[in-house]
Amino acid sequence: MRPLPKAGYTQAVEIRNASRTLYISGQIPVDVQCKIPKAFSDQARLVWRNMEVPLRAADMSLDNLMKVTTFLSDRWFSDENRAVRKGILGDRAPALTVIITGIFDSAWLLEIEAIAAA
Repeated sequence: MRPLPKAGYTQAVEIRNASRTLYISGQIPVDVQCKIPKAFSDQARLVWRNMEVPLRAADMSLDNLMKVTTFLSDRWFSDENRAVRKGILGDRAPALTVIITGIFDSAWLLEIEAIAAA
């Protein structure tokens, strides 16, 4: 027996009859003017907006997300990350992993990569 997942993700996602798979590189909290918000929640919302760009380019949306990996610079951001993700994804529950790690740029508080299918 394994523990039940906390809200916002599922233990496994099976992809059946998908004709396309999209692997999205790590999205970072940098806007088109190369600015980085200071607050974690602003960075997280920006990363999710950035995530939607390659999804739209592939004629997909957040509904197509199957697997999301979030890299946090500090576990201190875990609750805020969960709240922002829930606000963005709503009832969508892709497979999910959160990793606490050093991130390439010390100004970035998180980075998110994903796999989508259609």
